[in-house]
Amino acid sequence: MFLDPQEQLARIADGAEEVIPEAELLDKLERSRAGRKPLLIKQGFDPTRPDLHIGHAVSLFKLRTFQELGHQVVFVMGDFTARIGDPSGRDTTRPVLDEQEIEANGQTYAEQVFRVLDPERTTIRRNSEWLGALDLPDVLRLTGMYTVARMLERDDFRKRYADGRPIALSEFLYPMMQGYDSVELRADVELGGMDQKFNLLLARTLQERSGQEPQVCLLMPLLRGTDGERKMSKSYDNYVGLAMEPAEMFGRTMSIPDSSLDEWIRLASTASGDELADRLALSASDPLAAKRWLAADIVGRYQDAAAAAVAEAEFDRVHKAGKEPADVKTHNLEVGPESGGVWIGYALRDTGLVASTSEARRMIEQGAIRVDGETIHDVQLAVAPGEHLLQRGKRSFARIQVARSGE
Repeated sequence: MFLDPQEQLARIADGAEEVIPEAELLDKLERSRAGRKPLLIKQGFDPTRPDLHIGHAVSLFKLRTFQELGHQVVFVMGDFTARIGDPSGRDTTRPVLDEQEIEANGQTYAEQVFRVLDPERTTIRRNSEWLGALDLPDVLRLTGMYTVARMLERDDFRKRYADGRPIALSEFLYPMMQGYDSVELRADVELGGMDQKFNLLLARTLQERSGQEPQVCLLMPLLRGTDGERKMSKSYDNYVGLAMEPAEMFGRTMSIPDSSLDEWIRLASTASGDELADRLALSASDPLAAKRWLAADIVGRYQDAAAAAVAEAEFDRVHKAGKEPADVKTHNLEVGPESGGVWIGYALRDTGLVASTSEARRMIEQGAIRVDGETIHDVQLAVAPGEHLLQRGKRSFARIQVARSGE
């Protein structure tokens, strides 16, 4: 416990994009070691969607590094801030989420975070504990610590303001509330992706103006999703979830473009040192072999080696032999006695192939949905009674058994 501060700093900074400011982190580490007192390391995650994904895991594994060095991690469940939604990188205001949805999503986060973090050195705190208790005078006092001019220095706000696109006042409150989390917890260090830089620096200001020593900001790289373009997000359906079925994890990883392969090997795999160099060399000489290794490595990291082997065999069965997966779940759907069948939008939603009927329409219009092997384009299609195989894209399948009520 408590290695030499310079050794700790080297491990912490390895793979990070920025440490702001590095000298302050070294000072904190020196005082921590001298006083045998662990630092408090914070990161917040808003449960706006179900499930954590391997993009989140880039910083989760850095939190794990802090734990291995003897420090304490606070995983902040942003159940209050999720009601606004983080505007970082957004060009429109986020829709308001239902509180029941936020609670359900938060439960999955609490269950999945320990796939990476050490439970003995992790505290989960909900920011509704303190943000929900603020009254109007508290909010006015908080907002008085920052100016609109400074807020408009933030890149996404500045662009939206210049373009005449709406910015809700609640969006200005979001970084203030995230910063107040650091004040409440008296955080020594906060982690976040590069898109969180403004928010993390704002927290330093709030801590200073609250009479506290400001936190150090540790900024981590953002992992682009399976599309190779946008950051990984469930909103874009370009993610690999920590709790995803092994075959789905393997297949989604295999779908990444070759241009993303080195980035994924660096940020999402277990490889380091000489092995990392070897895997990057393999990526250059044989991208397919490197991708198969990466897919198996990711499944093995969050499941186990046996699950990875089964997932790889299943991938070959579906994509090389052209067969359907061996374990497609059957869903029983019932329609009225006079009905011609179940609407395809409901069928896709109720089997979990899409999150909503609006997403079902979009997938059908994009030619991403098949019924019994045939691509469909009719968004009003009624799937007749009987057994049918539904497919979304190349990797997602569901079987339905449609029956009329009373039969």
